[in-house]
Amino acid sequence: MADRELTAEPSLPQLYARSVLTRPRRSVDFPRTRVVRRGVRFDLARLAAFCRSTGFPVRDTVPLPFPHLVGFGLQVDLMVRDPFPFGLLGLVHLAQEFEQTRPLRAEETVDVSVRAVGMLAHRRGATVDLQTEVAAAGHVVWTGRSRYLARGVNWPGQPRDFERLEAPEGQGTLWRVPADAGRRYAEVSGDVNPIHLSALTARPLGFRRALAHGMWTASRALADLGGPALQAGRYEVDFGAPLLVPATVRHVARPTPAGWVSAVRSRDGRKLHLATRLTTRA
Repeated sequence: MADRELTAEPSLPQLYARSVLTRPRRSVDFPRTRVVRRGVRFDLARLAAFCRSTGFPVRDTVPLPFPHLVGFGLQVDLMVRDPFPFGLLGLVHLAQEFEQTRPLRAEETVDVSVRAVGMLAHRRGATVDLQTEVAAAGHVVWTGRSRYLARGVNWPGQPRDFERLEAPEGQGTLWRVPADAGRRYAEVSGDVNPIHLSALTARPLGFRRALAHGMWTASRALADLGGPALQAGRYEVDFGAPLLVPATVRHVARPTPAGWVSAVRSRDGRKLHLATRLTTRA
């Protein structure tokens, strides 16, 4: 596997524009490039904005989902600038995992890398897993694994169904998600996918209204659990029905011996937007 090293954060608007002109390379069985940025310092203003957007308190450590924002640009860079078998704008975020062995300090200097680690046939198309790693002083301390679905793509192999997380039911906590939630989070995350920006830009891609970012919903669900800052642990997310905004939804959480399980559901409880599982470690 060859490394392609970036010296600055990629421009997501430019990459999204480039993706419109980039044709998928179905002959590529597996991307062989690892995209790397070294000597990265967390943007403290962006970190504070992320905390305000998702409900995390501002501390001297980084919330567990935040490094995904740093690595997401590298993911998009890999999918657009390298031979890649799926088109970027058609991908659906199916699942996400985060794991850290210790807290990341807000003022640490880290190395960030992204690579593809799995491609599988799926009953609705094909999936790709992209792994993001954050290393400090040569040791990986944070890992994220993002699973994306390319709908309608024929891929060799037996279609794979993934185990789904438990999704608790109940009254929970009401969230009111405004119509501009996607635009506001796009300013923080840099994810300017048109489906999140307005009804006008979402309709050509098959949605009658704009969608909240799945990562905003997952991050707010984790922040909603409250408690002390996570030391070491794992957070898993299964994405369900898109969350069209504006909306009022319920976050239902239940403690387990190992941590928490939770779900974000429509106000009437019938539609599941995501399910999560937090496993904490001493």
